[in-house]
Amino acid sequence: MLLPLALLLLAPAAEAAGEFYCCQDATTGRRVCGDTLPEQCRGRAYQILDRAGNVVQEVGPPLTPEQKAELAAANRLRKKQEEAARELRRMDQALLDTYATPQDINIAQRKAEDDVNLAIRNAQEHIETSLAKRQKLEAEAEFYQKKTMPSELQKELRAIDHEIKVQQELIDVKQRELATIRSKYEADRKRYFELTGRTSTSPAVNRPASSSTVR
Repeated sequence: MLLPLALLLLAPAAEAAGEFYCCQDATTGRRVCGDTLPEQCRGRAYQILDRAGNVVQEVGPPLTPEQKAELAAANRLRKKQEEAARELRRMDQALLDTYATPQDINIAQRKAEDDVNLAIRNAQEHIETSLAKRQKLEAEAEFYQKKTMPSELQKELRAIDHEIKVQQELIDVKQRELATIRSKYEADRKRYFELTGRTSTSPAVNRPASSSTVR
C-alpha cells in the first residue's frame, strides 16, 4: 500500500519539473508554447521555460550556410591553436628536462660546434692535399703544352678537380650547419631563461674562428 501512495506523491513533482517550449508563430506572430517543441517553432528561435515561466535556455535560429562555414573555420582555428599550445608545452618541458643549468646549454652547443668544425678541418686538409697533387700534375702537364696530353694524366687532373669540388661543397654545407646550430642553441638559451626566470650571467660560448674556405 505504501509504494502506490509514494508514486502518487511523486507524480505532481515530476510534472512540476517539466519544461515548456515557446516561440513566435511566423504567420500569426502569436506566442506558441507546448510541452514538446511545437511544429511552428521548428527552424526558428525559441525559448525553454520551466513551469514557473522562467527562461531556462534561449535557442537561436538554425545557422545559415555562411554562418556554419564561419563556425567551422573558427573551430578549426581554435583546434589548431590548442594543438600549437600543447606542442609548445611539450617542447618547453623537453627543454627543461634536457638542460638543468645554462652551462649545460653551453656545453651541448660547444660539442655540436666542435663536431662540425672537425668535419670542416678534415675537408680543408683533403683540399690542401689535392691541391698539392694537382700542382705536381700541372708541372708534368707543362711538358705536353705542344703535344697531346696522355689520357691518364687528364683523367687524374679531372679526378682531383672533382675531389676539390666535393670537399668544398661539404665545407659549404657544414658552415650552414654551423650557423643553424648557433641559431638553435641561442633560441634554446633564450627560451630557457624565459621559462626559469633566470638572467643570462654565464659567459658566451667560446667559438673557434670561422674556418676559411678554399675556392
